[in-house]
Amino acid sequence: MNNNNYAGIDDQYAGLDLASIVLIPVPYDGTSTWQKGADKGPEAFLDASRNMELYDIETDSEVYHHGVFLADPVTENSSPEAMVEAVHQATKKYIKKNKFVTLFGGEHSVSIGSIRAFNEMYENLSVLQIDAHADLRKEYEGSNCNHACAVYEASQHTNLVQVGLRSMDSIELGVNDPEKMFFAHEMVQDDYWQENATEALGENVFITIDLDAFDPSICPSTGTPEPGGLFWYETLDFLKRVFEEKNVVGFDIVELCPNPNEKSSDFLAAKLYYKMLSYKFQNIALEGEEGYDAENTFAKAGLKKMKNITED
Repeated sequence: MNNNNYAGIDDQYAGLDLASIVLIPVPYDGTSTWQKGADKGPEAFLDASRNMELYDIETDSEVYHHGVFLADPVTENSSPEAMVEAVHQATKKYIKKNKFVTLFGGEHSVSIGSIRAFNEMYENLSVLQIDAHADLRKEYEGSNCNHACAVYEASQHTNLVQVGLRSMDSIELGVNDPEKMFFAHEMVQDDYWQENATEALGENVFITIDLDAFDPSICPSTGTPEPGGLFWYETLDFLKRVFEEKNVVGFDIVELCPNPNEKSSDFLAAKLYYKMLSYKFQNIALEGEEGYDAENTFAKAGLKKMKNITED
């Protein structure tokens, strides 16, 4: 085990050249307005990942064999705007290297940069936001890069579908298409919400997950926990459907606010990340396996769906 690598994986799976997956940590917590500590989220997530079994029972796979490169963290914190631009550039750099790019924050303003990069690189991008909060303010506390503005830009420039909402300000009403906003109190009584939310997405999908989407009974360590959230298996069922039916081009997970006396949230975040990778790569053969085709690996197929932008 190499503790400098994601999940302690061997060096043969951790190098950039051979890895299909890139993980960018963003330890930023510059604009949160209640509990501080999301900047410690990536470290707690990585620590939990190193203590996680790497065989996934459900998919009968070990997705780390596809290679996971742990990138240098984005540490720019001079201003929210500077952080967003640094995330934007780092994300875009690795997309151009034809990697499946993932990020772990940090507060949700991180996602402004990641979504901007994916929207520049992929045609007709849909953004699936799984979150307790709408995050649709155009500006908050003097900045449009505040955590309360996390998906405003996405609402204006992508197809934004929001799932699990249960907290918003009246100023956010009408910003996004109400047919693409799935509220928790309605989802509880709707047997078809997963189907409807998936149908609202286009082909290319970026997923952003704020961990406060989960009910605080299973994930209390977030900056702004809200009662009445999603539970583990319904969330996995939905994500599995999205990965099966759409081309998920990348994702980020944000807002882990670790508590040294409560480690279950850290481990939930670690398992969620690994599950999402497992769903993405479960039907993609590795070199040497039956069905492997170097011309039709995930990387080749994913590149064909990108805009015609060459690597700098």
